[in-house]
Amino acid sequence: MNRKKRMDIALLAIRLAFGFRLIYGVSDNIMHWDRMLEFRDFLLENGFPFPLICGLISVYTQLFAGISWIIGYKVRVFSLLMLLNFTIAIIQVHLWHGDSYIQTAPAIHMLVVAFLIYFAHAGKYSADAYLEKKKKKHQRHVQTF
Repeated sequence: MNRKKRMDIALLAIRLAFGFRLIYGVSDNIMHWDRMLEFRDFLLENGFPFPLICGLISVYTQLFAGISWIIGYKVRVFSLLMLLNFTIAIIQVHLWHGDSYIQTAPAIHMLVVAFLIYFAHAGKYSADAYLEKKKKKHQRHVQTF
């Protein structure tokens, strides 16, 4: 197996593992409104403006980013959103409270993975790669006429 294929498999594994992790992390907020209200209260305690709106944006952005990473579609766009989301979480929640590395680690890990996916792209095993291949094939076909 060549290096490129190993890299594509590794990117797929990272996307799947952390995509499902993102979805799992917000599923309770989506399925149970009382959990969303708890998140709102948490954001209010941490000085976020419009805490319910911030909570909804954060939760649903993480949900759609998780789906994006799993299928490999528009991963760079959603990785940028995750970079923003987890940078804010680390600064405004974890650093503000003086949390330990262990307490901050999940947010740091998501930040690092978002950084990796942003720069490495989705890899061969993704909707993005499939659509790009299809687009190139169509362009070659159009050029022959």
